[in-house]
Amino acid sequence: MPRFYIEADLTVGTTVELTETVFHHWVKVLRAQIGDSATLFNGRGGEFEANLTEISKKTASVAIRSSNPADRTPPFTTVLGQVMSKGDRMDYVIQKATELGVTTIQLLTSERCEMRLKYDRDQKKLDHWQAVVIAACEQCGMNRIPEILPPVPLTDWLQQNLPATRLVLAPNKRQQNVLTDAQTDLALLIGPEGGLSEAEIDMANHAGFKNWCIGERILRTETAPVVALSILNHHFSTH
Repeated sequence: MPRFYIEADLTVGTTVELTETVFHHWVKVLRAQIGDSATLFNGRGGEFEANLTEISKKTASVAIRSSNPADRTPPFTTVLGQVMSKGDRMDYVIQKATELGVTTIQLLTSERCEMRLKYDRDQKKLDHWQAVVIAACEQCGMNRIPEILPPVPLTDWLQQNLPATRLVLAPNKRQQNVLTDAQTDLALLIGPEGGLSEAEIDMANHAGFKNWCIGERILRTETAPVVALSILNHHFSTH
């Protein structure tokens, strides 16, 4: 059964008009017919089964038949501070972090950052990444949509009111036993291709971040969040 995110109030027994995005994907691309079913969610938790009841040239309506309270969010929340990279690597990071249950993605710039976006003139890129998040949620079963925050300098982010448990991926640094006392509300900092500079890691340490060295190999910037979030999922599901 196809699954779609829709910005609408969803209540069993009501009729809802599809948004343009869902209408295009379900009716135009997948060629849905009256009576076909889909799972809808609006990012507020839970999901709903709906049947197509009316189709016109530019819109369609569904009847909400039943609800499922399933949430599927991990037993922890993570603010991922990710220094931006070019090309498809950012799409990959955002997609996989969403699948692994990230709560918020804070885009960052740093000394070695490859991108310098100005979102007052490049809102399309931010909208594109939010669309990647939504598509990932539709695919993986997540019912809450992670938020992507416009980029800020790393120095500014480190001064914000972040969760008490703060981890920075720092290859070649002395390994700290970072998960022993980790709380379920975390901030995770990951640098760009080329890594954070020594000064930036020191700055993060002074802001309360513990160095986290995952294994003996240096991971790429798009691989690091996948591995880190996978470890966190395993840790908090078994403790």
